[in-house]
Amino acid sequence: MYKMRRIFVLLVAAACVFSAHAYAADTDAAKAKADRKANRAKAKAQAGDANSPQTMPAKAPKPTPYGFREVNDGSLAGCLELLGQFKKPPEVMFKLYEAAYKALAAKTDATFMDVANDPEVQKICKENGIGVLGGPLLGSVRPDGAAVWVRTLRPAKVEVRVNVGGAEKTFGPVEASAATDLSAVVQVTGLAPATAYPYRVLVDGKAVAIPDGAAITTAPKADEPGRVRIAFGSCFHRWGLGNDKQADMIRGRKPAALLVIGDIAVQDRDNDLGMHRADYLLRDFRPAWQTLTSSIPVFATWDDHDYFNNDKWGIPKGYTDQDRIGVRDVFTKSWANPSYGFNDARGGVFLRTRIGSCDVIMVDERYFRTGDKTSGSLLGQDQMKWLKAQLLDCKGPFIIMSCGTMWSDYISAGKDSWGVWDPQGREELFSFIEANRIGGVLMISGDRHGARGFTIPRPSGFKFYEFEAASLGGRRGPEMFAKDRTNQFYGIAGRYAFGEFAIDATLADPTVEFRLIGDDGTIIHEMKLTRGELTPSGKAGK
Repeated sequence: MYKMRRIFVLLVAAACVFSAHAYAADTDAAKAKADRKANRAKAKAQAGDANSPQTMPAKAPKPTPYGFREVNDGSLAGCLELLGQFKKPPEVMFKLYEAAYKALAAKTDATFMDVANDPEVQKICKENGIGVLGGPLLGSVRPDGAAVWVRTLRPAKVEVRVNVGGAEKTFGPVEASAATDLSAVVQVTGLAPATAYPYRVLVDGKAVAIPDGAAITTAPKADEPGRVRIAFGSCFHRWGLGNDKQADMIRGRKPAALLVIGDIAVQDRDNDLGMHRADYLLRDFRPAWQTLTSSIPVFATWDDHDYFNNDKWGIPKGYTDQDRIGVRDVFTKSWANPSYGFNDARGGVFLRTRIGSCDVIMVDERYFRTGDKTSGSLLGQDQMKWLKAQLLDCKGPFIIMSCGTMWSDYISAGKDSWGVWDPQGREELFSFIEANRIGGVLMISGDRHGARGFTIPRPSGFKFYEFEAASLGGRRGPEMFAKDRTNQFYGIAGRYAFGEFAIDATLADPTVEFRLIGDDGTIIHEMKLTRGELTPSGKAGK
């Protein structure tokens, strides 16, 4: 009898263990769903009372270089605080943002049509003559024109009128509708290269207010050797978008374009599409951003924070492919890029363009990533195949190749970089460039806050150059310099700065001058390289 009781007890215990494991496995997705529900409830509470103690972070963030707090929370109070940093918009824009935020916080799939249909939003806009929610933002610059992005208050037709030789030429109308999230992208064509053209924006035939001095400056000719200046950087992280000193400094140097490679406007919103939109609206209400992007064309890709959240990629655990598609849909309707990934069901946001004498390839290291560290793929097979084809097709003396995360991070042991996550893929790419003697490749990167420059030596004796300018938000990050500085040529942290390439293709051996420039105009670091120095001998591999 004693033995029978003992067997019975053991069987019951085993059954309990089995049930516990099964319960834990079954509740992974449920927990993720519950977490998202809790975050949604918190957002709603914050939206309802901007002064609620819930909206304030438990721990006061560190001050930025200008004394402002690093506001990391996405509450209404936090967003309004960000809107008040640096140069402030008119007071009515705070009221409008609060009303729009509440409409977007009401549900995870809220769109700008929900904002347009909100009675308080309608009242504020009507009483104050507000014509658009965002833009104009320039993108897709070419020798003969550019694209102009605008977000309207309601379904409407958007026109752009350009002053050409003293007479206005009309482009559009393009319809902004519920299907486009009230965005419209007007293609301006037929202009002369390297020429500035003042322009106006009309919504349903009525001119809307745009920043003083707004102009479309076309790119230099692509088929002739010339000079071109291109600015770049990453990690605005919302607050850097308001830095008017930095925006004016970039604009004053008159680059043909600004490349921003992730962590720009959206901050850790996961699959809450309403909050993704709230962060883009915050971007578009910042006076510094308005002034900068109404005159300087922008090309944009994402990194982890404006994708889902810190270090997330692919389809994050607890989320679905539909979540990933939704995040991409919001992104593509908030910029004016020439293309987004494969432009089909495969998705992604990578792109290739040409700006004067420079080819530009911007990869997407989040959407297609697979596997795990050391054995994963940052780009996926299809994007890697696309990248190789683009590299072979480039015709300019220099190729800017961007990635939202580090190509080779000597500072933080790789963490989320090519060197640690996908060393096989990086070796495949580098060997391909060397074997095909693809010259003039300039690698730019972001993710690790601050700015650092590295060389990446190869067994062949060739070395790649990596220029990181993850300093558009002035954020602190890892240490400025590696313990062994053999392969590092600059480093800063906790300081606003942007990168710039000035290319001169008129020379027999074309040159590129790199500068890291502070928002006060200080040249923090500069160096000159020739295409010859950036051309491998053809000996690749180990």
